[in-house]
This record gives sequence, structure tokens and C-alpha cells, in this order.
Amino acid sequence: MDTNKIISGSKYIASQSIDYQDGAIVSKIVTKKETGNITIFAFDKGQSLSEHTAPFDAMVFVIDGKAEIVIGGESHFLNTGEFIIMPANIPHAVNATERFKMILTMIKSA
Repeated sequence: MDTNKIISGSKYIASQSIDYQDGAIVSKIVTKKETGNITIFAFDKGQSLSEHTAPFDAMVFVIDGKAEIVIGGESHFLNTGEFIIMPANIPHAVNATERFKMILTMIKSA
């Protein structure tokens, strides 16, 4: 099986579907459609996505480790199994306080 591609109709263990890489953020697209995207990320400790906004709500679901999600200047610390919604048009950032993996789900609306 191609480990770089998620195949519809196949079973996966989310936390084992992507590997960490030293000093980097790794991403793997699960599905990308006009109506939304699902992407798995693996962050090495100290990596981050700088503050930005998006025009749609997005859900971060931590599947391994711990992360800091900053929304509108407020820090939220998530552990494995926890999720948070980042509201549309509100500045947000993602910080790896330790290595962590997440699933990012964005559903686009009209």
C-alpha cells in the first residue's frame, strides 16, 4: 500500500497514518473537495503555523501528543483525543509545545 496516499474505502489508524520528521511539519491530504478538506499533520516540537485567518470554520482534532491552539489571542492547550473549532475570520495559530499530530477538517460554506 502506498503510505503517502489515503485510499477511500480503506481502514486506517489516524495516528499511524503520518510520521514525524525532525524539525518539520508534515502533512497528508485525506480528501480535498470543493466543499472542504481533511488533512493530517505531524508537527515536531517547536514547530508552528503562524497567526492567520481563514474564511471558514476549521476543526483541529489532536490524535497524538499535545498542542497549543491560539484563537483570537487566547491559548487553548489540547491533549490527545481533544478537539477545538477555530472560527472563521478570527486570527488563530498552532504551536507544537511537544511533538503532536492532528486532523484538520475544514468545511466550506456558501
